[in-house]
Amino acid sequence: MTVSYNVLFLCTGNSARSVIAEALMNKEGRGRFRAFSAGSMPTGRVNPYALPVIEALGFEAEDFRSKSWEEFADPGAPQLDFIFTVCDNAAGEVCPIWPGQPMTAHWGVPDPAAVVGSPAEIAAAFGETARLLGNRIRLFMQLPFTSLDRMSLQARLREIGAPSADFAQ
Repeated sequence: MTVSYNVLFLCTGNSARSVIAEALMNKEGRGRFRAFSAGSMPTGRVNPYALPVIEALGFEAEDFRSKSWEEFADPGAPQLDFIFTVCDNAAGEVCPIWPGQPMTAHWGVPDPAAVVGSPAEIAAAFGETARLLGNRIRLFMQLPFTSLDRMSLQARLREIGAPSADFAQ
């Protein structure tokens, strides 16, 4: 029997990094992982530069929206197994109480939406964000979930988010 895990990616605005991570996990997770994204202060729209990344993964832009993390703390929300913050601001905020005690880790990456430059330079920053998040997601999906105790798994999740892990790929 294949175990399926629910993963939530958090960022402040839920317009770029967390949305890209959601798309990557759903593409690469192939049913073994079901990803969601949310923000502490959602912008209400997906960043236009994130859309080509999402579409290149085979999704429609309409499949994604910027939403509040409160949706995942409400009754009836999917039971979460893992929560990853992908921006430093969200990592420092007081999060809602998550039902089921999901495992958490910080996987911060630079904000591509903050890049100032030509459209090509901004698009390249979004591509680099997708590369970094993709590396972390692939490392995560290779973990032997069933053979690791909770403390060991938590340590591995934190290692994946360490900046040095980005250069190991």
